[in-house]
Amino acid sequence: MIFFFGNSNGSIYAVEASKNLVLSTQKKLDWLFGGLSLIDSKIIVGPFLGPRATMITPWSTNAVEITQNMDIDGILRIEKFSRITPKEEFDPMLYEVYKNLNQTIFDFDITTEPITTITDIEVYNQKEGLALSEEEVAYLEGLSQKLGRALTDSEVFGFSQVNSEHCRHKIFNGHFVIDGVQQEESLFKMIKKTSKTNPNNIVSAYKDNVAFVSGPSIEQFAPKDGSVPSPFETHTINSIISLKAETHNFPTTVEPFNGAATGSGGEIRDRLAGGQGSLPLAGTAVYMTPYSRVTKNRDWEKGFAQRKWLYQTPLNILIKASNGASDFGNKFGQPLISGSVLTFEHEEKDQRLGYDKVIMLAGGIGYGVENQAQKKMPSKGDIIVILGGDNYRIGMGGAAVSSANTGAFSNQIELNAVQRSNPEMQKRVANAIRALVESNENPIVSIHDHGAGGHLNCLSELVKDTGCKIYIDQLPLGDPTLSAKEIIGNESQERMGLILSEKDAHLLETIARRERAPFYIVGKVTGDKHFSFVNEKNGEKPIDLDVDSLFGDAPKTTLNDQNKKVNFEDLSYQFSNFETYLADVLMLEAVSCKDWLTNKVDRCVTGRVAQQQTVGELQLPLSNCGVIALDFKGKKGVATAIGHAPVVGLIDPAKGSINAITESLTNIVWAPMAEGLKSISLSANWMWPCNNPGENDRLYQAVKACSEFAIDLGINIPTGKDSLSMKQKYHEGDVLAPGTVIISSAGECMDLKKVVTPVSVADKGHLFYINLSSQKYVLGGSSLGQILNKIGSEAPGIDDVSVLKNSFNILQELVLKDNIISGHDISSGGLITTLLEMCFPSLDVGMEIDLTVLSEIDSTALLFAENAGFVLQSESDLSKHFKSKGIKCHRIGKVNQSGVLNISNYKESLKLDVSQYRDIWFSTSAALDTHQNKCANERFNNYKKTPLKFNFPSSFNGELAPSNESKIKAAIIREKGSNSEREMAYAMHLVGFEVHDIHMTDLIEGRKTLEDFQFIAAVGGFSNSDVLGSAKGWAGAFLYNPKAKKSLDDFFAREDNLSLGVCNGCQLFVELGLITPDHETLPKMQLNDSGKFECQFTAVTIGNSSSIMMQGLEGSTLGIWAAHGEGKFHLPMEESRYQIPAKYHQKTYPANPNGSDFNAAMLCSDDGRHLVMMPHLERSTFPWNWAHYPNERVDQVSPWITAFENAKRWLYRK
Repeated sequence: MIFFFGNSNGSIYAVEASKNLVLSTQKKLDWLFGGLSLIDSKIIVGPFLGPRATMITPWSTNAVEITQNMDIDGILRIEKFSRITPKEEFDPMLYEVYKNLNQTIFDFDITTEPITTITDIEVYNQKEGLALSEEEVAYLEGLSQKLGRALTDSEVFGFSQVNSEHCRHKIFNGHFVIDGVQQEESLFKMIKKTSKTNPNNIVSAYKDNVAFVSGPSIEQFAPKDGSVPSPFETHTINSIISLKAETHNFPTTVEPFNGAATGSGGEIRDRLAGGQGSLPLAGTAVYMTPYSRVTKNRDWEKGFAQRKWLYQTPLNILIKASNGASDFGNKFGQPLISGSVLTFEHEEKDQRLGYDKVIMLAGGIGYGVENQAQKKMPSKGDIIVILGGDNYRIGMGGAAVSSANTGAFSNQIELNAVQRSNPEMQKRVANAIRALVESNENPIVSIHDHGAGGHLNCLSELVKDTGCKIYIDQLPLGDPTLSAKEIIGNESQERMGLILSEKDAHLLETIARRERAPFYIVGKVTGDKHFSFVNEKNGEKPIDLDVDSLFGDAPKTTLNDQNKKVNFEDLSYQFSNFETYLADVLMLEAVSCKDWLTNKVDRCVTGRVAQQQTVGELQLPLSNCGVIALDFKGKKGVATAIGHAPVVGLIDPAKGSINAITESLTNIVWAPMAEGLKSISLSANWMWPCNNPGENDRLYQAVKACSEFAIDLGINIPTGKDSLSMKQKYHEGDVLAPGTVIISSAGECMDLKKVVTPVSVADKGHLFYINLSSQKYVLGGSSLGQILNKIGSEAPGIDDVSVLKNSFNILQELVLKDNIISGHDISSGGLITTLLEMCFPSLDVGMEIDLTVLSEIDSTALLFAENAGFVLQSESDLSKHFKSKGIKCHRIGKVNQSGVLNISNYKESLKLDVSQYRDIWFSTSAALDTHQNKCANERFNNYKKTPLKFNFPSSFNGELAPSNESKIKAAIIREKGSNSEREMAYAMHLVGFEVHDIHMTDLIEGRKTLEDFQFIAAVGGFSNSDVLGSAKGWAGAFLYNPKAKKSLDDFFAREDNLSLGVCNGCQLFVELGLITPDHETLPKMQLNDSGKFECQFTAVTIGNSSSIMMQGLEGSTLGIWAAHGEGKFHLPMEESRYQIPAKYHQKTYPANPNGSDFNAAMLCSDDGRHLVMMPHLERSTFPWNWAHYPNERVDQVSPWITAFENAKRWLYRK
């Protein structure tokens, strides 16, 4: 039966239960729904908007789990409905309109399909959209004859998924015949050759979910035993570094939020599944779509008539996809530290080009333990385990449909490949795996992620050398109507498959139960190389094949093509229009400010981020690369960067590859690598409209050039992925995406404190320029060409590989020696954009530039050409230094405090007001932001008015206070969805606390109480994914579980202790009323005024208050990370009634990221012992954590460590 809570004129919570709701349950639900009571009616007249009946949302899954943790049983589903007006727009992929709310709203007319045998495989292939080739159909027919029986629907469907282009890369492994000549090598062989020729630091390549390269010795900081509450310990381990990038193009095209979210989640799972398990550190993202048409004043967007978009507009895709990827990373707890965006479309002659089938790339870096880098061979009798959520009718056919052109199949088949995102579930699974990876002896035999192909692909990969029996009735069902085929092949996310011994499987079960990660024993390794799914209840075998039969031995794909040269028209321009061109170029999404992307993604979680996107006192997203520490020691880390040049590739596919690699390298060079260029490994992700005239040839040229260029540079490409059906079909004609390779570079950073940013400093040294291309300045494939609706006939490349190679290593030496003040690469937008971007991060910075020395009279070409290069600021004579190494380096000017960029070249000159062009550059971001941010206009007006200015305590010397006393016991308290426990624990550990890891399950089940602890910290994250309000579910777990409630009540009844709640922990303590218990009206945490998640490196000013932890910091203004969605303090009483230890340094948004009453950033109990805050002091512990730190200071720790030292000092006195 279904019960309705809420207001019949507003929002309604529909609660499906297996029995009547008793009064005590009703009261609990009243509290959970924020005081919304049960409506005494079985039908509510609509219309209402709600989720599709057939889609149990992740929101519902979390809401039901919250009720279970509140000791309510019998709740099956909870969904939220809202009244809808006739003209209100909604996404039909996710929602539907209900005329009334009644007892049938969750019903759907689907019956479980029985196992069927397939007698005509080709007919089934076409009907189901399996994308099987003729050879594969023939193979399956032969297999059927060999077995003497018809194949089941599960077997044919499963074969299509496991052997899809998406999973098996048949084109990359295929034979290419170009102009009648068979090419000597496959694409994959050419890529593999890079690692064979330049193995460098490779530990594992091409044979696992990720690539591993060797890393340094680092400090592991982890609980002693992940199966029980235990203290944190430090150990030295030999690390390996993981690198991976995935694309999720088709699902993002169809339904952007979940498509991009599950793309991000899938890539994270790839890194979790490396070796015997490895751990994700940081992510990257790239989005490529047609033009956004976000405003009407962009003439270049009118060159190709707007299509009748199949699913979503480009603008919706940009907003929703980036929301989805950001949401997953934020809730999982992975910082996104680098990325890119490109919008492009072009119509010329018979060429219809554009990213109508969009590109969404999710990449990332991580680490593991050296002796866990290789998977082990499973043994007969080993246990097969699935960690993660239930099975739903999600992603059916995703692998096969992703391998086809979008629009090629029926709408229902394509929609059926859309997926479902639940990052908080994946976090729980990751925590269970983390406990094993960090243990003294990792018991995982083998591990594989769940992605394309569902259980079938995951489990068959795990046992392809051994065979197994899977008990299909042991797989959990979120939807009881699933057929065997759908159970086996569905792509419900957030699941991992593992093999362990029977004894170790029970250990994992214990850990999983503690982490609330669903755990299922689903099968056993058989050792007979046979692969079967068996229903033990009725004896059915939907799949019963040898492993070899499943993977097939169909002949290799052969691709025939002819060279097809396309001549694009050249640009026509004149210098007198330069400033008009410049304004338009600065508004292209690829060139313009990316604040609309970075302001909604967590860039500080883990407390290990050393370099993310934003730089300077204005915190603008201009960083060259991303860097994250491998431990909390603050020395060794991993750097990563991205490069692509698809428009250049339209002119010359070889140059497209070369420029993509070069851009990635000119971005990462600003982080000092352990062995210079040799430290770099690449991921190459190929997106191409194969099997269209000339495109197979162009792909071959691009891959060949990519391989040869990497080999010449002495580096390798140990990982990558391909998506080779990049075409969108329309009635009026197909649109092909430009053949694209996205290069992700990564490697060990030897000193993360020395990373150079493009923040130029006035009145210091000189500016220098290096043209790495060693070629003339040409405009083919440039941003200038885009705004003129021209591609051009000649594009830049790299004339001399040694110039790039030697320049990279010379610059690395200079970076390590602190000889570079600031620096930036030249890519999208050309030299003029580079110079402006070096002025943008600070107020009143300008430059005096003379380019005559470069001997190029065409100033427009010189300034807009995207020939690869560097601009460097240094007090050394770099011209002389590089010349001694055989590299041309020209001194071109100085940085000053004028706020004007003056440029002269022969007789031509420019005088550009930096603040004016900074606003133009920011304007596209502001326009996009209006589609996601209620305060977008306020952000645009204020971003340049609130520069970061700090005032450090006079007593602070930048060093850690000595700690020789006996250790005081402290505990971090976390719930499922918490993601900030490690950085909090380390800050406490650093000052001498003995820090223990306490999960809510430990308190609920009575494994631990808080009586032994004098200091507790409730940590940040997204407990229960913020469903029904931030920390509402966490608070419910305390209020309605007697052991947990008593433990917390007893702790707060004492007077000899301290507590700290940060972010989600702040929301928890405020929800429970623990900070101002005597107030007649209690504070509340509310949604940010912007209506969205905010991540901002801001500053707070510490005032006088009772706070024990803030003593001695009064009067100071300190930088601090803020990252939250519901961070607004609603303080209903007069300000004098509150202890407010800190306020944001400015009242206006975005300096105050949430709109808190009284500009409050912190709140404290009257006696000063209990402190809550929304900003993250624990993610701001070290100077290298700060996104902007005073240049003149050389500190070991930041002033925030004082708070923890104060806590320890006060507790010792007690």
